[in-house]
Amino acid sequence: MRLTGFTDYTLRTLVYLALQPDRLVTIADIARAYDISVNHLMKVVHQLGVAGDVVTVRGRHGGLRLARPASAINIGEVVRRTEPDMALVACFDTMQSCVIQDGCVLQHVLGDALAAFLAVLDGYTLADLAAPRHALAGMLGMPPSV
Repeated sequence: MRLTGFTDYTLRTLVYLALQPDRLVTIADIARAYDISVNHLMKVVHQLGVAGDVVTVRGRHGGLRLARPASAINIGEVVRRTEPDMALVACFDTMQSCVIQDGCVLQHVLGDALAAFLAVLDGYTLADLAAPRHALAGMLGMPPSV
């Protein structure tokens, strides 16, 4: 299984914001820190706003910040929300069928594996991902006062 770039950028954006809880951050700040596209991040930030994870402030001194504490943002929920298709194989899709579907064990094994994967993610919050604050801030070129 591989997560999409959208999910990756979403998680990176959330980590960046968790490291800067006391100030507004711009999309350009995040794009520069991770060397990723501003256009991609605009879509990410929009979806984070719709989901209620991020608050955006318009205007000359605007930017974005977390809408709630990092400890309240569950990583499993974020991944479920940002991944468009969690079906590991075609038979997970109820519209698809397979000639051995009624007796297939693989479908159940992969379903269990997906559930275990998501259960691990459910055990983490954004606060956990941002825990090595000083090391991450240094890697992202943030001021040492973080």
